[in-house]
Amino acid sequence: MTRPLDGITVVSLEHAVAAPFCTRQLADLGARVIKVERPGSGDFARGYDQRVKGQSSHFTWINRSKESLALDVKQPQAKAALLQLLKTADVLVQNLAPGAAARMGLSYEALKAHNPKLIVCDISGYGADGPYRDKKAYDLLIQSEAGFLSVTGTPEVPSKSGISVADIAAGMYAYTNILSALLLRGRTGEGSHIDVSMLEAMGEWMGYPMYYAYDGAPPPPRTGASHASIYPYGPFVAGDGKTVMLGLQNEREWKAFCDTVLQRPDVATDARFCSNAQRNAHRDALQALIVQGFSALTAAQVVERLEAAGIANARVNDMADLWAHPQLAARQRWCSVGTPAGDVPALLPPGVNSAFDYRMDAVPAVGQHNAAILAELGWSAEQIDALQAPRPL
Repeated sequence: MTRPLDGITVVSLEHAVAAPFCTRQLADLGARVIKVERPGSGDFARGYDQRVKGQSSHFTWINRSKESLALDVKQPQAKAALLQLLKTADVLVQNLAPGAAARMGLSYEALKAHNPKLIVCDISGYGADGPYRDKKAYDLLIQSEAGFLSVTGTPEVPSKSGISVADIAAGMYAYTNILSALLLRGRTGEGSHIDVSMLEAMGEWMGYPMYYAYDGAPPPPRTGASHASIYPYGPFVAGDGKTVMLGLQNEREWKAFCDTVLQRPDVATDARFCSNAQRNAHRDALQALIVQGFSALTAAQVVERLEAAGIANARVNDMADLWAHPQLAARQRWCSVGTPAGDVPALLPPGVNSAFDYRMDAVPAVGQHNAAILAELGWSAEQIDALQAPRPL
């Protein structure tokens, strides 16, 4: 079965999350991804934790279907191997420290002379120029710079996202930009340079709160798990102590909520709650009224009424609930992938395509593919052994 990126070779000088997340999406579509790692320790994300059969949860998540090539690119022979690989590669992705790739002679300008078809994607915190160019950037720092923390959390305490949202945003924009560059190359025959900034990726995702605060208007308040500007939209406690998440979008739903869920038609015409703006302004009073109405019901009974009224709702799940989610099981979204410590379950990538199946190969050990890759480049067994021999301290 042909996949969209079969025959495409991606070389990645990657670590942590942003670049590995990008390249795993490419591998899912069939690309050959050669992950260049430090000899011995490899990508430092391998050591974040030991939750998956003694392996890192981050690393297991975003490094399947890749080949690991362990090279100390500061050594002349190792750098020569990397440059040889890049002469025929289609894509180079890197998220090294600011300026590090260019100092190693791996800028787009330097590589273009040797491979005009090469697409080079640089992922950084702040971009290739500007006053913040050389500033170190980690996910939480970018969440802060982009204003994400200012709209996330409770009125008293800001909160970061529970996942690496800035890294993921940058990785996804790198992924889509590379796909676009491959399409463009198909028309022009030439490669291109992609400069992806974590700050700019998060800036795009912050579009709603930015426009909400347009021209000096007050920004959205931090409202915990509730929506900042639509009400009722968020968590409510039922009489059994369990929490139900619900969301209303329009006045038709508001009337149905009052009639069928609260069974209080009079509330729908209360002047304090006659529009979303009024409900938002009087959310404390409305919250008290809803909690009082739910106090005589179990969470299951609340959900039953919400379903009858056509009101969107959800359980407040934890990770165990997600692993066991009946919808994921029903749609057969789970498969198994290999790792150096044995097989583990993995979710298939989002999006079911009738024309192909996603590639779901193993997570590599550090340097697992050195001999095979270097032999492809024409290196002899003696040269490979010499490159991989321990170097004196």
